[in-house]
Amino acid sequence: MANQRLNAGPVPLYHQLKLVLQRDIEQGIYKPGGRLPSEPELIRQYGVSRITVRQALDELEAEGRVVRRHGKGTYVAEARIEQELITLTDFVEDMQHAGQHPSSRVLAFVHEPASPAIAKALRIASGTEVVRVDRLRLAEGRPIAYDTTWLPLRYGDLLAGMDLAQETIYHLLETRYAIPVLSGVFHITAAEATVQQAEHLEVAPGSALLVIQRISYTTGEESVYVQERSYRPDRVQYRVMLRRHNDEAGGSNIDEFRAVFAE
Repeated sequence: MANQRLNAGPVPLYHQLKLVLQRDIEQGIYKPGGRLPSEPELIRQYGVSRITVRQALDELEAEGRVVRRHGKGTYVAEARIEQELITLTDFVEDMQHAGQHPSSRVLAFVHEPASPAIAKALRIASGTEVVRVDRLRLAEGRPIAYDTTWLPLRYGDLLAGMDLAQETIYHLLETRYAIPVLSGVFHITAAEATVQQAEHLEVAPGSALLVIQRISYTTGEESVYVQERSYRPDRVQYRVMLRRHNDEAGGSNIDEFRAVFAE
């Protein structure tokens, strides 16, 4: 791209640069997920200082238009779409509802002793052998989440040899074994990316991740599995819409609870 000098005047140079980059993003010159020119490239292209470039990028980042990745550069933030989380759905259903093509990579399928926390959730004794499944979740071929799922052996061993890269646990249990997943309890929290998670999610180790922890139940409130899904926060956020008062029938005051996924 040809050099484009900015004009000294009443509008600060950093704000001029911000507006130029914002325009280029909106016009598709820099596409969602695409990398912006490096700081030295912007300095040369626009004839400004490093401080000016960083101030412009700071503003774009604060507005959610770009994402900085340590050691990799600055990228255009993914366009966001909305996904409901008011009913119990699996990853494929979530992505399909959001208009995304889902896929997965199985990273581990192993037996291990249940930790006290996992054992409590599954209602088994601590140290009891369980199945652990690790999967990388992708939307349109790009990493969006890292899943770790623990199942009691009576359910986990049913999945041995199954294509968990293509099939969801919900679907396999319900269609092949008539084991319906009827309810679930969700907890939303945050955590720092482990080295392994960071490698697969393409973020820096220690980066903040949005974690959805859930326990899913079948008939008789029996625990089917415990799952921790760690999302890249630049690709998902949650929005809750509430009413001030419940309706006369005593229903929920939640009008909407949606996950917002990036394309």
